[in-house]
Amino acid sequence: MKFFLLLMIFSFFINVKATEPFITTEKSSETLIIKEKSTKLSIFTNSSSDKGILRAVNNLQSDFQKVTGETPIVINQISNSKSPLIVIGTIGTNSIIDELIKQKKLNEKDLKGKREKYLIQNIKDFNGISEIIVIAGSDKRGTIYGIYEFSKQIGVSPWHYWADVPVKKSENLYFKKGVYTDNEPAVEYRGIFLNDEEPSLGTWARTTFGGINSKFYEKVFELILRLKGNYLWPAMWGKAFYDDDPQNGILADEMGIVMGTSHHEPMALAQTDWHRYIKKNNLPNVWDYSKNARVLQEFWTSGIERSKNWEKLVTVGMRGDGDEAMGEDTNISLLENIVKDQRKIIQNVTGKNPNKTPQVWALYKEVQDYYDEGMKVPDDVILLFCDDNWGNVRKLPDLNKPLHKGGYGMYYHFDYVGGPRNSKWININPIQRVWEQMNLTYEHKVDKIWVVNVGDLKPMEFPISFFMEMAWNSKQFNADNLLEYTENWASEQFGEKHSKEIARMINLYAKYNRRVTPETLDSKTYSLENYKEFETVVNDYRNLSLDANRLYNEIPAEYKDAYFQLVLYPIDACSNLYELYFNVAKNHQLASKKDIRANDFADKAKQNFEYDSILQNKYNNEISEGKWKHTMDQTRIGYDNWQQPDKNKLPELIYLKENELSKSKIYKEKDGYISIEAEHFSRKNNSDKIEWKVIPDFGKTLSGVTTFPQNISPKQNENVSLEYEVDFTTIGEFEIQLLLAPTLNFNSNKGLRYEISFDNEKPQIINFNGHYRGELGQWQSEHIIKSKAKHRISKAGKHTLRFRVLDAGIVLQKILIDTGGLKDSYLGAPESDL
Repeated sequence: MKFFLLLMIFSFFINVKATEPFITTEKSSETLIIKEKSTKLSIFTNSSSDKGILRAVNNLQSDFQKVTGETPIVINQISNSKSPLIVIGTIGTNSIIDELIKQKKLNEKDLKGKREKYLIQNIKDFNGISEIIVIAGSDKRGTIYGIYEFSKQIGVSPWHYWADVPVKKSENLYFKKGVYTDNEPAVEYRGIFLNDEEPSLGTWARTTFGGINSKFYEKVFELILRLKGNYLWPAMWGKAFYDDDPQNGILADEMGIVMGTSHHEPMALAQTDWHRYIKKNNLPNVWDYSKNARVLQEFWTSGIERSKNWEKLVTVGMRGDGDEAMGEDTNISLLENIVKDQRKIIQNVTGKNPNKTPQVWALYKEVQDYYDEGMKVPDDVILLFCDDNWGNVRKLPDLNKPLHKGGYGMYYHFDYVGGPRNSKWININPIQRVWEQMNLTYEHKVDKIWVVNVGDLKPMEFPISFFMEMAWNSKQFNADNLLEYTENWASEQFGEKHSKEIARMINLYAKYNRRVTPETLDSKTYSLENYKEFETVVNDYRNLSLDANRLYNEIPAEYKDAYFQLVLYPIDACSNLYELYFNVAKNHQLASKKDIRANDFADKAKQNFEYDSILQNKYNNEISEGKWKHTMDQTRIGYDNWQQPDKNKLPELIYLKENELSKSKIYKEKDGYISIEAEHFSRKNNSDKIEWKVIPDFGKTLSGVTTFPQNISPKQNENVSLEYEVDFTTIGEFEIQLLLAPTLNFNSNKGLRYEISFDNEKPQIINFNGHYRGELGQWQSEHIIKSKAKHRISKAGKHTLRFRVLDAGIVLQKILIDTGGLKDSYLGAPESDL
């Protein structure tokens, strides 16, 4: 008998499949029908169920419609029917779940006393129905999480609204028999902080919803719940959550979101509430407890009064007005008295011991110093540690000392406004770093609060998903499975076919952005001279951008909007930013040498600047039928201090005029060769009727240079030539290769001639195509004629190479001088340094 019981217990536990798929489109003896063409799904929940649960049930109903094309019926009474039935409820609420427990269909111990836990399982023989599917919660949020897990598994991404991830259509859906749960969350309060939300998120919300109001927050709350979060610090730049829209607090409580306020906004009040309060009551703006305690106490009382019936986590303590440090005379005893008085207010308003109202004290910046110096914190108050605003944890509990009874939290940053430079525009958070720091945090017993500053929310979709998943189950991740998580996430959003490639690109772009944040990047960040560093990082991003654009053309049309938001835009825009600053750097470098090529790089930088605005416009106005207006309004180009520029600003560019050019443009021998692009001559010599012209983008590398008009050849006494200054470090007989356009001997087979010489030596006259008689061969295949001559250099140092045309129609593209090290290549060696 004992063996049989052990076997039953073991069998139950191996059937609890956390996060494993329980929805399939393949029918078998081990599945239950959810939806087939001939069936109609019903969803049962008690009519007395919590409003937040009913809202989630309605969303599940809508999600089924999106997936299958048919809307399930929501019922409040169970009848004997053969149609598929999903039963939803919460233990301890006189619901159908309690009835199932009475009938021994559900194990009470799996839910009773648990926090935010759900079970999803099949149950046989209930009230005359042969088999049902049950979503049961240990509490309100546990039930809601079970509902949204079901939604996700039938094919509705948590990001279906916020990133336009398409719903996966399915005509047939089946439930794999078994018991499924994600158990209890590792961290009690798991949430995000909407911060630094202007101009992008704020302007988008005003355009879309008329403001940062309850219509806006409904979408935010739903996202948090779909990600199994429960906590929010609301937007606070000039905003007051409870005051801006009276429905905000009601809606949060209804949906199941625990509201907080940021690290410097105590007593369920925004800093904007304070400014409105003193203006309304005609009071002086003195945010100083040592000078204005009575007014501050009255103000704080109003905050607790307003929110007393809603679930919240009250921030206590105090910083300076506007998230500044308090005055120099601030001391530990003053802060301790502030919190003591705040707790008295909480007790007076609620009529309960203050330890019955969850509280948090943020040890942000200088407040951590006070704590380190011995500041006392009430036992029940959660201590909120902080990172350094850049994702590096500042302080953790000493595990060799008694731990604080109220527990610990962590305030982490994906976004930041402040020195040394803002980081507001794009995702700079590789999950490897997030995992390493938050795993360190969790291993040090910080498990009461994890809240992350996500700025505008978009475009932090991927790291938000990871942060929330890790807050739920930190132990599931290790150094070896982070890329696997990324692949699984990409598969959930875009399907399995391209998931590995998309994961690789997401992984790399975040890595590249963490090398240096886009706002910190400028033309001086990387070295042009050492190790080809700047060129290398530009090529890294350019190659990634090419891959991202290539895949954009392959993925199905319905995924393109989501792909643009989650993958292509952050890669393409950041790659373009790298190219812009590289071109600025090259412009400045060449301009300092009076090299006319500086102008080319200036033109390229302008093109990059224009392309950035094109990408921004596509994000704001073209994708998703214009849904995301203003979402990419955040400036990112042209920082010159820690604060953002008012608008994107093209860095200073230098254009050279002909009279500013260096008279000593000299190409240096290196690695056994000298290579020169034809247009980079030191001097050009025209005649009265003939002039040299550069044809941009002609040929195989940079350009071509030829004479115009093309029907006049120079006379014998006309010096129509190009001159190039070169610096030899070796001597000997060297081969000169001129890479010429494959122009044929169109002049009655006479051929086209040029002269070539060094310094004052007698020129060699070369007819490079006179022998051609119509045969096809290497010229046509390679689109080039390689014309060769040998010259003796008897003295190291500077020399002048002169190329003079004797006939019209010759187009020079490149000059190669082999001093012993020139290697075979199709395009010819890259241009030598000056």
